[in-house]
Amino acid sequence: MILPSTSNVKRSRTHRLIASRFPIVGIFDDMDLSEEDRQTAFLLESATNDRHQAAHKLALIPANSWPVGNSATIVMASFLHVTDEGGRFHDLRLGAWYACFDVKTAIAETVFHNERRLNATPGVFPATIQMRQLVTSINATLIDIRGMQDSVPELYDPDPASYPVSQAFAARHRWPNNDNQPTGGIVYDSVRHTGGTNLCLFNPALVDMPVVQGDHYEYRWNVDGNRTVVKLQNIEG
Repeated sequence: MILPSTSNVKRSRTHRLIASRFPIVGIFDDMDLSEEDRQTAFLLESATNDRHQAAHKLALIPANSWPVGNSATIVMASFLHVTDEGGRFHDLRLGAWYACFDVKTAIAETVFHNERRLNATPGVFPATIQMRQLVTSINATLIDIRGMQDSVPELYDPDPASYPVSQAFAARHRWPNNDNQPTGGIVYDSVRHTGGTNLCLFNPALVDMPVVQGDHYEYRWNVDGNRTVVKLQNIEG
């Protein structure tokens, strides 16, 4: 495999979409808590999530990397809540913060994964999912594999079944076994939206705070599974 280089990635706005059922502000975000109390707070908020036990995941994140203040909970949730198969560049050990350079790419990425889950359940259509936009800036040094679809196609395989290969690649940089410092994350071309750019941050400290709530969207599938995306108006967070 070709060894990728790193680039300083600086953007005034990046875009992440999450289901609207997840609140933008956690109950502990505005509290002036000690390090020990913040750890307890993150654990309490994660305790009712049946997809994982958060204690050992929190231990993998250095305390000096924990975000503080408004939107801290939503940032930590992306690291502590891990789906059963992980993602393109994170495995089951710890999640990551995925975002896109533009909102159209964020829509395409999240539509794909939501549609895939819906198609796995018989009789689920018609269906509706509401999403909220999270906006933040980025200024970080990341592994840069943009424009390398031909040289490292295994990292760009569109089939999620191939994720163990790209996860292993990311793990070598996120959890190095030698004296090298862990890498902050990866910037890469979107597989779901031609011309789009994604980033995956391995460290919550790299997510610029606060994360700002943007627009709301609704993904609608009719009884035949055909989909439309609309921006919602006059939605209160």
